[in-house]
Amino acid sequence: MRVRVLVFGVLKDLISESSTTLELQEGACVRDVLEHFRKTLRQDEQLWTSLAVAVNREYAQAGSRLREGDEVALLPPVSGGLPQRVALTRERIDAERIVAELKQGEDGAVAVFDGIVRNNTRGRRTMYLVYEAYEEMALEQMRTLAAKAAADFAIRDLTVVHRLGRLEVGETSVLIAVASAHRAAAFDACRWLIDTLKRTVPIWKKEHFEDGAVWADGEPFPPEISA
Repeated sequence: MRVRVLVFGVLKDLISESSTTLELQEGACVRDVLEHFRKTLRQDEQLWTSLAVAVNREYAQAGSRLREGDEVALLPPVSGGLPQRVALTRERIDAERIVAELKQGEDGAVAVFDGIVRNNTRGRRTMYLVYEAYEEMALEQMRTLAAKAAADFAIRDLTVVHRLGRLEVGETSVLIAVASAHRAAAFDACRWLIDTLKRTVPIWKKEHFEDGAVWADGEPFPPEISA
């Protein structure tokens, strides 16, 4: 089965032609096209996770089936979109560096939420925390929140980074930074992002004390997504 693939924007610098024909197995889907170019071009993963795809000029999901002769367009974010740095990491989060890299000359404000591990919970001394996540879904949900914040608030750029694994007292567990021309938008977006992340993104915290360990009580899911 053959499909015609069109590329635009930054992808045109990576692929020598703006259109090409790709040979696929019967029953292939959009995901197979993306995997082909991901393996061929070996670019930063952020490029592939930021793409949209259209099949025959209609937006399509990764699992959408393809047919002989379909036209598949790979679409990087349009001009004016936010970079939206979103990540899960097991490395120490360098909040100062991340915030410094976010700032640009047109910004009048950067609002930051830096969630850190405290040394006690309800009178019990905390030794360390362990965070775990349904990683694929958590990252997808974080990207969705970032895109919604970009659409709903007058901001220029943002960063959302969450730590996984073992964290010691004083280390950053989650960092959200929002840059904008005016402080109100930065404050509002930052507050909305952390409040919504805590309620909807599948990340869990286990608190280790001197006298035992317990999974922290999470905030209830919103009614629209609760089972």
